[in-house]
Amino acid sequence: MFSKDITVTNQVGLYARPATFFIQKANEFRSTMMVEKDDRKVNAKSLLGVLSLGITKGSTITISAEGPDEEEAVNALCALIAANFGE
Repeated sequence: MFSKDITVTNQVGLYARPATFFIQKANEFRSTMMVEKDDRKVNAKSLLGVLSLGITKGSTITISAEGPDEEEAVNALCALIAANFGE
């Protein structure tokens, strides 16, 4: 298992369009991926799951993956967040 903590810095957090980009990126990988915030953990490939966490600007989340491309998957999602989802 590979995981990283990252702080969400884009204006709206992980809602609507940014969440869709996040899910699309997560689904490019074969590993099982999870997102954790405040002791709640959801499937990173589930839009409803990610939205249910209420990730806002300034939230620190943990992204973890387990599988054949786990490190690449976590790094790709962290890069997407660091780039503010291209906004």
